[in-house]
Amino acid sequence: MPIDQAARHCGVSIGMLSKLENGKGVNLERALRVMDGLGLTMLVVPKTHAPWLEQAAAHALKTGELAAWEQP
Repeated sequence: MPIDQAARHCGVSIGMLSKLENGKGVNLERALRVMDGLGLTMLVVPKTHAPWLEQAAAHALKTGELAAWEQP
């Protein structure tokens, strides 16, 4: 999807979306708006739990279980 369409879909400016894409600072509200517009969510967990989630996601991808997690 071109950046102008993505920005319009997410309700943010092209410049803000470009900053986010390039790892520049944007406020959390706008970052969350972009995530929502792209159908993404953020899960906050203790750093010590991150490897468990990464392993679970890798296992689900490898075994084909990831498709069961996706919504139609």
